[in-house]
Amino acid sequence: MSSRPIILGIVGDSAAGKTTLTKGIAQVLGPENVTIICTDDYHRYDRRQRAEIGITALHPDCNYVDIMQQHLSLLRTGQPILKPVYSHKTGTFEPPQYIKPSKFVVVEGLLGYSSRGARDCYDVKVYLAPPESLRAQWKIKRDSLKRGYTEEQVVAELQKREPDSEQFIRPQRQWADVVVSFYPPKEESEQSNGHLNVRLVLRPTIPHPDLTEIVNLTSANPTPAIRLGLDRDMSKPVDVLEIDGHAKEERVRELEKIICSDLPHLSNICTLDGNPELGKLTGTTGETLQSYPLALTQLLITYHMLKATQIYQ
Repeated sequence: MSSRPIILGIVGDSAAGKTTLTKGIAQVLGPENVTIICTDDYHRYDRRQRAEIGITALHPDCNYVDIMQQHLSLLRTGQPILKPVYSHKTGTFEPPQYIKPSKFVVVEGLLGYSSRGARDCYDVKVYLAPPESLRAQWKIKRDSLKRGYTEEQVVAELQKREPDSEQFIRPQRQWADVVVSFYPPKEESEQSNGHLNVRLVLRPTIPHPDLTEIVNLTSANPTPAIRLGLDRDMSKPVDVLEIDGHAKEERVRELEKIICSDLPHLSNICTLDGNPELGKLTGTTGETLQSYPLALTQLLITYHMLKATQIYQ
């Protein structure tokens, strides 16, 4: 097969952490090598029209899913698109952009897996599933600080959107190769993003790195900060990798080595040392934090993208 872009999908509800996850991955792969597409640009109605009609942005009927699917198909074959642009700040549409795909394409948004044709365009599919209480906190913070809403308006919008979230957004989890769930440690009353744990559901739909060595490394520790186990997700068997926010650097380095062990020619890419942007996020007061669970999640997803290049390029 001739060279073509490698396409990563990152789907999740509003304020689930899609952009934060994407930023670190793009930094590792090199911004010049990555084209980022937001499927929210394919809204059919602007904010005022949605309010008049009484429809939310989460409903497929509120989006040009057919055009999104067509554009994904074009990108997959390396062809350019004229992409619509929706401004979350103003709630209106801006002039379309001419987009020529780079070596890697990251597609993030609400409804990226909503059609069979769209799903077939991705090489790697990720779904973000934080606890709803945590996502609500993130959305209130983001929309009040960056989009000009009051806290009361955001809470009302969350309640209005919940039926569509349940019907159209969360069911897309079933199509993901990796399900990412950041969550606070039980013992912490305050949910500091820098100390969140992560639970990674690894489905056998793509070949994951051999992580069995983790079991050997942690067998002598009754409460290891990095754990690998078997579970069921949506009634199907899966591997589950959990990383605690308080994991020591030594254990993090061991997992990093395991993930990157079969990509020796890319060792300069697959290291936290070589990519200081991995795991970076903004704290509640604007400070920059680094999270090992976030960094290792970004590294694992990057691994899958790089492995895909060996198959298709």
